[in-house]
Amino acid sequence: MKFLLFTFVGAHLLALNSGKAIWRNDTSQRTFQEIKEEIARYGDVAKAIIDLAVYGKAQNRSYERLALLVDTVGSRLSGSKGLEKAIQIMCQNLKEDGLENVHLEPVKIPHWERGEESAMMLEPRKQKMAILGLGSSIGTPPEGITAEVLVVTSFDELQKRAQEARGKIVVYNQPYTNYSNTVKYRVQGAVEAAKVGALASLIRSVASFSIYSPHTGIQEYQDGVPQIPTACITVEDAEMMSRMVSRGSKIVIQLKMGAKNYPDADSFNTVAEIIGSKYPEQVVLVSGHLDSWDVGQGAMDDGGGAFISWEALSLIQDLGLRPKRTLRLVLWTAEEQGGVGAFHYYQSHKANISNYSLVMESDAGTFLPSGLQFTGSDKARAIMKEVMSLLQPINVTQVFSAGEGTDINFWIQDGVPGASLLDDLYKYFSFHHSRGDTMTAMDPKQMNVAAAVWAVVSYVVADMEEMLPRS
Repeated sequence: MKFLLFTFVGAHLLALNSGKAIWRNDTSQRTFQEIKEEIARYGDVAKAIIDLAVYGKAQNRSYERLALLVDTVGSRLSGSKGLEKAIQIMCQNLKEDGLENVHLEPVKIPHWERGEESAMMLEPRKQKMAILGLGSSIGTPPEGITAEVLVVTSFDELQKRAQEARGKIVVYNQPYTNYSNTVKYRVQGAVEAAKVGALASLIRSVASFSIYSPHTGIQEYQDGVPQIPTACITVEDAEMMSRMVSRGSKIVIQLKMGAKNYPDADSFNTVAEIIGSKYPEQVVLVSGHLDSWDVGQGAMDDGGGAFISWEALSLIQDLGLRPKRTLRLVLWTAEEQGGVGAFHYYQSHKANISNYSLVMESDAGTFLPSGLQFTGSDKARAIMKEVMSLLQPINVTQVFSAGEGTDINFWIQDGVPGASLLDDLYKYFSFHHSRGDTMTAMDPKQMNVAAAVWAVVSYVVADMEEMLPRS
């Protein structure tokens, strides 16, 4: 059976490679019906990838590879020894997997450490509170900051109560609507509190669900605004304090944070390829980020995305496939600090932007996929819908909008089509940036399906006779 599969795939490749490139100045000489028929011919190859990933010898491989790394290394914060160890291990793994052009591209990345931290409510009663300092936050004085609390639910309320905020610790109890709307309180909360004279800020964790779990993440200071310590607290404590003040209770908290910022550290983006057979200079990029926060194992964010991206190349290689264009795997460094590694890669490679057909990023979990988020021209979207139809055997065929991701946005903003994997975001943001981001949150069968989607899409787009059309 294995021999028959390889024979078919080889014949398929020879047939497709016999045509000439007809892409000129983003205008196809073929009708959409002809492109549709070309994509339909990949049905058997797509089924072979699905069978190998979901039912065959490769099933659970991405899960097992991920578990080995995160159990060995643990969390991988920007600037940490854990991240650099993971990068070296992955570089060796990719070489041993037989991938081509495996190399490291150096990047300078932020180095922040949280140190010891605590929050104790002193009034109206004593209670130790769970916190996680936010990335790049400064620390408190050694004795901590002891102050009364002002609880607000929005920036608008903070402005209206600005006179009350001076000399206090601002607690944000903002309701969770969705991540993109709510995360601004984590990112900007310290700055807005400092503008009205607060001594520190505590932000309700940006989470879809909580079992007394604080969630960390990056925050940003602003030039000309005093820097104050800032941390996330649990949903439960934020709501409790909101109830307390509504009854007229005075709340006093002692906050201690040993956070420190250090000079930028040396790091690397990790790169591997399957070099294209016909247009090797043209690229389909698949990616995830290797760094994580310093709590949990970084298994879900973004170990899963990084490892299904590796798995996509492994599956294609196992089937003896070599697409016309180069499939390039990039494992980004320092994504959590704002896409530092990805921006460096973009700056280094943007001179060849016309050769990028599609940039793909998986960074929203590898639970059971519901489809692909895509940003590109209407013509490119129509083509992607046909490509996704090849995934009918596993019922993952939908194409949604908003394919952007932190690490691929630089390319998308310059007109390159971009795609992100979409799955259960409620579950994702339950574990996101928390101590619960461990292998226990992962499901090997769902990772198999995610890897199959990633491999089929990346291979077909890389092997089609034409690059995806741009606007």
